[in-house]
Amino acid sequence: MIPKRLVECVPNYSEGRREDVIEKIADCFRGRENIWLLDVSPDKDHNRMVVTAIGEPEAMFNAVFDSVKVAAELINMEEHKGEHPRIGATDVIPFVPLRGITIEECVELARKLGKKIADELKIPVYLYEEAALRPERRRLEVIRKGEYEGLKEEIKRPERHPDYGPPQLHPTAGATVVGARKPLIAFNVNLGTNDIEIAKKIAKFVRASSGGLSFVKAIGVELKEKGIVQVSMNLTDYTKNSIYRVFELIKMEAERWGVPVVESEIVGLLPAEALFDSISYYLKLHSFDPLKQVIEMRLLELEGEK
Repeated sequence: MIPKRLVECVPNYSEGRREDVIEKIADCFRGRENIWLLDVSPDKDHNRMVVTAIGEPEAMFNAVFDSVKVAAELINMEEHKGEHPRIGATDVIPFVPLRGITIEECVELARKLGKKIADELKIPVYLYEEAALRPERRRLEVIRKGEYEGLKEEIKRPERHPDYGPPQLHPTAGATVVGARKPLIAFNVNLGTNDIEIAKKIAKFVRASSGGLSFVKAIGVELKEKGIVQVSMNLTDYTKNSIYRVFELIKMEAERWGVPVVESEIVGLLPAEALFDSISYYLKLHSFDPLKQVIEMRLLELEGEK
């Protein structure tokens, strides 16, 4: 039976290539009471993996802590190379309220976990989003500025001191960011070119911090194995800016540079509402109601009535 109180956790680890390490981290969420591992998404170019799990808050707390410990033992940030920004073996841990739990309780969970990681594993921890203790640290990109290599020295400056732990990186595991937030969508668009500057310019055009779409974070990265580039994004509030709107803007900008959109991808899980919104837009559906017109949604509703 699924517990009445459910939290989602989407930790990101700096490993997307070694299958044995990926599996050992994922194993921390498998076979545990009141924990359901929903997805494991490794990416070789980013050299990063994203785990999506849901569960009872205390059980999730223990599973995530165990995964941070395993990652610290198996990932050496001194040897890590990848396209995605990162500061540690376990780079970021967001808690997301799903059912019977508030964002305030997720904040408490995040801060409790952050302190435990710093105290027991000696990994410095920063708090972000709703769990941030400093307003300027709400944004993940502010904390990750300079990445692992830059933070080695920057962490010594008072304004870059961690929220928990000493002002020095763990010798191999680096630092970790823990927080609480609403659901976000990791959405990437691949472009038919190997010109990274085009991807960076398009990313700058669409992201909120550069005057683009609100609730959109974007960077341009190389996918060397595929010989193309990518606009890699986080959509932090899909109700304010939909997937289709972001996709259409990128496609329009890509055409301006004479570059085709090859494909797009979702990393991890996303709310069904976000997909239905885009389906309705592209099919020009009139008065579409997913709760009444999608068989699976009706079945879930019936299950809830039992």
